[in-house]
Amino acid sequence: MKITIIGGCGVIGRILTKALSSEYEITIIDQTSCLKGVILADATNEQELYEAIPRDTDVIIHLLNMEMTHDVMNREEFEKMSDIFWRSSYSMFRSAARLGIRKVIFASSNHVTDRYEKDGRSLLGRHMTTDDVPATKNVYGILKFASEQLGRLFHDQTGMSVINLRIGTVVTDEMEALHEKERTKRTLLSHEDLVGIIKAAIETAVPFGTYYAVSENEEKPWSTENTKQELGYKPHKNTTEILEENDQA
Repeated sequence: MKITIIGGCGVIGRILTKALSSEYEITIIDQTSCLKGVILADATNEQELYEAIPRDTDVIIHLLNMEMTHDVMNREEFEKMSDIFWRSSYSMFRSAARLGIRKVIFASSNHVTDRYEKDGRSLLGRHMTTDDVPATKNVYGILKFASEQLGRLFHDQTGMSVINLRIGTVVTDEMEALHEKERTKRTLLSHEDLVGIIKAAIETAVPFGTYYAVSENEEKPWSTENTKQELGYKPHKNTTEILEENDQA
């Protein structure tokens, strides 16, 4: 199976490329070259992206990201975010439809519902679910939710399978992050579980769905019940175990 990762030179893309290359044929599209064979293209330019996507792609994984201040008054940041988190989504979905690609895995964000959360704890008295009305504290969450809905439209009108994953905290150095930020103990999606949920999304026959992606951490704020039941996601790590393993090493 041939997987194209758009934005594959970021943290998540590098983790996935290393872990999945033995099972799938991976192609990375990015504006910077992090590995041999990266296809250089601007994902916000639809024609450039369309020409860059290999014609024999089976699944696209869309991972674009950028540094943000989340200052709603920052017009320059808003324009850049609109390009990366909205226009690029349309360009990607439309290019995939034009090429007849059967599935897109869209990296959404837990920030779609971060108004219900404080320091990694749900304020609802229960786990948040994808049935909860989106409520976000920033433009980033708004644009991610809009792109989820764009995926719904492309699924409805073209039949393309779209899996939206509201990803928790993914970092390069898990131990450092767990010691620095208390929130991460609840919101971490470990490298192992990241790979597991992406593989589940690649292999599933589910035509459309939106799911939270987080490890089985104590006090995690989001429910993964539908992720496990519908996608077959099997989390293997939680932050308590990760910290205990480090202490014993």
